[in-house]
Amino acid sequence: MEKFFTTTGLSRRRLMQGAAAGVAAYATSPFWATNARSQAGDLATIHEKAAAEAKKLAEGRSVTLKIMQPSGSLGNVKPVADPFTQATGIKFEYLEVPLGEINQKVLLEAVSRSGSFDLALPATFGIPDLAESGILVNLDQYAQKYEPADYQKDALYTIGDYYKGSLFGYQTDGDTYLMFYNKAWLDDEAEKKGFADKHGYELKVPDTWEELDAMMGWFHRPDKGMYGGALFRTQYFIAWEWWGRFHAKGFYPLADDLTPQINNEAGVAALEELIAASKFLYPGARTNGLFENFEAFGEGDKFANIGWGGTQKFLNSDKSKIKGKLAFGDMPGGQVNGKLLKTPYFNWGWNYVVSSVSPEPEIAYLFSLDACSPVMSTIAVRDPAGYFDPFRGVHHEDPEIQKVYTPEFLVAHKASMINSIPDLYLKGQGEYFDELRVNIAAADAGSKSAKAALDDTAAAWQRITRRMGPRSQEVQWRFLKSNYPAGIRDELK
Repeated sequence: MEKFFTTTGLSRRRLMQGAAAGVAAYATSPFWATNARSQAGDLATIHEKAAAEAKKLAEGRSVTLKIMQPSGSLGNVKPVADPFTQATGIKFEYLEVPLGEINQKVLLEAVSRSGSFDLALPATFGIPDLAESGILVNLDQYAQKYEPADYQKDALYTIGDYYKGSLFGYQTDGDTYLMFYNKAWLDDEAEKKGFADKHGYELKVPDTWEELDAMMGWFHRPDKGMYGGALFRTQYFIAWEWWGRFHAKGFYPLADDLTPQINNEAGVAALEELIAASKFLYPGARTNGLFENFEAFGEGDKFANIGWGGTQKFLNSDKSKIKGKLAFGDMPGGQVNGKLLKTPYFNWGWNYVVSSVSPEPEIAYLFSLDACSPVMSTIAVRDPAGYFDPFRGVHHEDPEIQKVYTPEFLVAHKASMINSIPDLYLKGQGEYFDELRVNIAAADAGSKSAKAALDDTAAAWQRITRRMGPRSQEVQWRFLKSNYPAGIRDELK
């Protein structure tokens, strides 16, 4: 299953087609004027101008950029890099790293300073730790020089690109969390009547977690080979669902002084509801990993699942029995102050970043600017076997991308991207979330009460904050809170 997302599953023809499309995207254009941010900028030609500036910087020299990327994403990167080489003469070397290891590999470079890469594609949630380590170039100076004022106008989620207000990377993957539903079951008239008679409301794409849980319970009939859901219950993934359930009750995870709020009454209720919903999941929910989850839901015998664009790529492939039979929605919400509060969540993503050890940081930046531009990023996202999901509005309108994902999915995806809350982008993010994961999994397994699990997590979070430095963490937390979507920010406390 995993090879569906690895380069071994990519044909040479697929890579050549992508590269050819990239070459066609370049055309002769005047070199970029200086101080680009003072100008309106033409989104259609940014990639040409970035390549032209890189060519000038490399003139008379042989330059090779080394890129470290998660294995399985070469089909997203190479079709953009190849035309950059043809336009500039700048070559590339590719270093593929298992997707679960790439952030650690980048962080190790902060110690070794070996110059093993010029550019990397770490997971977005790791940007704070990488920035604090000193291995990432603060890109503010280059953005001031080269990035047009409207460059991010079409980008749907940019919070993770910044740490304490400074630019450290460019988002190249739209990993917002989404819901998938068995449309045939939703549309069945007998099921609709039976559910409405029992619960007093319509069987449809649910608005709230309460409705989702009721629907999973309704369809959970193991004796008939039907299961309520395929939502993750493995330790690594389980905390993300709780994060959505908790926010939908109207709270930030931290108070302004960084006191954890996760173990308040709402947090405990969210965890108890998650545990109760586990009864309606298929038997593999606690053991199956990412790709096995795709396969399991693709069998068509489960009502609901949670995932990303990568999930949809598989479900919309010929390997899936549920292809063309899905309904989509953002994560369910909750009733807060008499109103429906939905809190879509961006919890993964990959970012182009530049190594502070690179001898060519300016050229590396210009390639990042090129790769994430509207024209070139569209080519990257088109790859049906890669990791990059749409992250610009233009991607959702592209006919080839629509074939990969379906127009119906892209409607839900775009809405979720625009309204997504950020991940916990603090230094030590991995430590905070590891504590949350371990304790939530323990509560789900029955070895801790929900209250004890969250109390233990909150105590651990306070220790982590003291070690990371409260003043520094407060600066970033204020920045994060200010970048929650306005409609959500107004309802959280």
